[in-house]
Amino acid sequence: MRIAILTFDGFNEIDSFVALSILGRVRKAGWSVAIASPSKHVTSMNGVTVEATMSLSEASRADAVLVGSGTKTREVVADQALLASIAIDPARQLIGAQCSGALVLAKLGLLQGVPACTDLTTKAWVEEAGVDVLNRPFYARGNVATAGGCLASQYLAGWMIARLEGIEAAERALWYVAPMGEQEQYVARAMGNFLPFLPDARAQKAVAGRAGASPPTAASAS
Repeated sequence: MRIAILTFDGFNEIDSFVALSILGRVRKAGWSVAIASPSKHVTSMNGVTVEATMSLSEASRADAVLVGSGTKTREVVADQALLASIAIDPARQLIGAQCSGALVLAKLGLLQGVPACTDLTTKAWVEEAGVDVLNRPFYARGNVATAGGCLASQYLAGWMIARLEGIEAAERALWYVAPMGEQEQYVARAMGNFLPFLPDARAQKAVAGRAGASPPTAASAS
């Protein structure tokens, strides 16, 4: 599985890096997570420069795509050439958007008739694009999910892992990053935000009843 995190100049580090770290906890041959950008290097809102390891063209062929947030998202969607180069399709990919990433999905026409989650700053712009904004941290319909609030990136990552690799894999990844001594509560709360949006209702109920009940094995968390 190849996962692309679309990251533009002015990106929010929490949105891109937290999701990348959690998604990267899946240890399986063929599973890869990459920063995808329109240029070789992009600089965050706080001056952190990173090197992209995937192009936007390559991201269009990934199994899943997460659109990050940042201070220059309105400039991204105003650049028609750049917007046209983001060739993502929920018919063949899992697609998630964090905070102002929802504005990118809206401008690409991927939120037609679908409400979205975003941050307080971006809310008005997403609504102007004709999308209803929910006051909640996570929402998904089919293969498209959005999250609002920087730390909600963990829910997007968990949802992607659960969809691509299974619920137990998502639980293990979240357990690994949870604060020590708070794993049970942390995992249960995190999974409670995205489990209702998974397609297998029986699996949801099973995991909801035991989420965080026992720690993953040392091997699975390594």
